[in-house]
Amino acid sequence: MDFSIFGYQFMQNAILSAFLGGIACSVIGVFVVLMHMPFIGVAMSHAAFAGALIGLWIGINPLVTALILSLIAAAVVGPLADRGELSPETSLGVIFSLMLGLAFLFMGLMPYARAGAMELLWGSILTNTTGDIVILAVVTVVVVGLVIVFYKEIQATVFNRSIALSVGLPATLILYGILFLTGATVTASLRSIGGLLIFSLILNPAAAAYQLTYSMKKMFLLAAVFGVLSSWAGLFFSYLFDIPSGATIVITSSIIFLLAAVFSPKRKVKGWKGMLPVSEQPRINEREET
Repeated sequence: MDFSIFGYQFMQNAILSAFLGGIACSVIGVFVVLMHMPFIGVAMSHAAFAGALIGLWIGINPLVTALILSLIAAAVVGPLADRGELSPETSLGVIFSLMLGLAFLFMGLMPYARAGAMELLWGSILTNTTGDIVILAVVTVVVVGLVIVFYKEIQATVFNRSIALSVGLPATLILYGILFLTGATVTASLRSIGGLLIFSLILNPAAAAYQLTYSMKKMFLLAAVFGVLSSWAGLFFSYLFDIPSGATIVITSSIIFLLAAVFSPKRKVKGWKGMLPVSEQPRINEREET
């Protein structure tokens, strides 16, 4: 293997993009896993992809329209779940189907730009520019910074939104904030991973971390480590075997999840079926403080 490839600017950009995207997507994935709303990642990734295709169609920066449509989707999901009889999962499913339809509609309208559309669909981390890295860095810093600053409020909202509201916490605002951050993260990572695959990088590292700890703080840390590890390993194997980088990153993250599930200490806890009920939540807080 020729390691001199790592001296080229495009490979250095790819390595840095994988690092930043792995952290941002995995941290967002913790919310997705703990709130039992896997359709968040699916809906937002397809919204970003559809928005990017609209940008290609009208001839402007696809990331701009991807972000706009992602934020619109995020703004629609919350009120649909709060004011109607629909669950958040159902609302997200409706948004997902709409965005999927829009994506294929605009793909059909611009056969002349099929190559650009395929790049956004599957991702091409090796073509990331300095501008792409700056966007990823800003989003990653914002996501991690907000989690650190508002950790207690986020923790209360994630575990029980009703109780968080009853004690005066802005749980609804926090929920909408999580949705908006998901949209921004997906948009920033769209060119690296691709609209079809990015959901896996959001879900898999966080799901793997969930298998190994009862602590939310440790889950954030483990998810970030798994996200970066899967991104770097996927990038390495894609270069080694000359295969698509986005797909390789997703496969690597899936393998990490399977290993975590096999060796999970939670498998030894009889009757464990997921996150502890509300009555057990103080014990989680005690574990994190110790």
